[in-house]
Amino acid sequence: MEIQKLLGTHTCTCGRTHSCKMRAVHTGPGAIKKLREETKEYHKILVVADQNTYRVCGEHVKALLGDSLEDLLIYTGEGYLVPDEAAISAMEQKLTGETDLLVGIGSGVIQDLCKYVSFQAGLPYQIVATAPSMDGYASSGAALILGSRKVTKPAHVPEVVIGDTDLLKEAPLEMLQAGYGDILGKYSCLNDWKLGQVVNGEYFCLEVYRLTYEMLHEVRILGPKLLERDPLAVQTLMEALVGVGIAMSYVGNSRPASGSEHHLAHFFEVVGLLRQESYFAHGIDVAYGAYVTCQMREELCALDTWPGQQKEHQFSWEAWEQEIREIYQEAAEGVIALQRQLGWHEKDFGQIYQEKWKEIRSVLSEGPSSRELLEDLSSVGLTLSAFEKMYGAEKIGDAIRYARELKDRYTVLWLYNAYLE
Repeated sequence: MEIQKLLGTHTCTCGRTHSCKMRAVHTGPGAIKKLREETKEYHKILVVADQNTYRVCGEHVKALLGDSLEDLLIYTGEGYLVPDEAAISAMEQKLTGETDLLVGIGSGVIQDLCKYVSFQAGLPYQIVATAPSMDGYASSGAALILGSRKVTKPAHVPEVVIGDTDLLKEAPLEMLQAGYGDILGKYSCLNDWKLGQVVNGEYFCLEVYRLTYEMLHEVRILGPKLLERDPLAVQTLMEALVGVGIAMSYVGNSRPASGSEHHLAHFFEVVGLLRQESYFAHGIDVAYGAYVTCQMREELCALDTWPGQQKEHQFSWEAWEQEIREIYQEAAEGVIALQRQLGWHEKDFGQIYQEKWKEIRSVLSEGPSSRELLEDLSSVGLTLSAFEKMYGAEKIGDAIRYARELKDRYTVLWLYNAYLE
């Protein structure tokens, strides 16, 4: 894929003009050497990493920047770095009135922190990727955990993304699996995007949809090669992850890349943090989430007609709020405020489902089967038994019921829960 051709501005058949304001994407062996040229106009650069990503290429980055390096922030601590208020504050305190560029060394969390802080400070940033593990490299939103709740904040795209396959192919297997899983999850979110158009009349761009599907098909067959750390497979995965981020920039939100499978992943992460329980890397949870939502679609597709058309829509805010407080604890008030503002719990979707069931069912039937998705997961070393062992039936059931509450986005989770009710 020629990523560079996706940058800039493009007039689309959907009637909108799409753009991605990144200057350059460099992938392939030795790509890190491009950093010197890409940063030559800057003189006070803050470099941000965590202790793991710094070990990968921190000294190399320092050498390439030379005297332009102003300061260095290395996050330390046990377990995953959390993109929360404390992490944001630590980076903000490193900025001076002279800082003119942030360079992040890392993948998901480092990327989101640099993206958000640089945006708030009105500074550009560049990213040196250390793992092909997530699709947010080129997106304009920063995924953060604020007030114990997973939120996406407005930000900006990096000037430059550097993905050196000599480094990326040596990433932990979990990170390769996460990147593959994040791409595999597009089967779910793209279906949700179409479903949102049918049910809620949302904007939908066929060209962006097709672009994302093209990248998905390129990556889906690469599982065995990724296990072998094949450089070309790793480069293809990295370019797809960047390309999906560009697709998000095109439409101005994460619809082409995030849907019900991501909401399930967010549930496991948020609840895991609240309860101090383990969870998988984000992309791995996304992959398992795609399998779970595929099963939902298959169950719904078996229905010739919408079964809820005779039921009167009833909803109790009092009972619902009690459930939300039990599940989300200190994060509950933010969830409640979001859903009260959205108002979908009071909306009777039943008539829409009844009138449009044939069209809805047609959308739900698209994509691979859950059995085929399990085969894809297995190709990169992910097993259903590991997912079930990590979370158990009760937590997975809670995710299916309550993950939709975390976002203001219509997905199959709303349809499926209406069916269960």
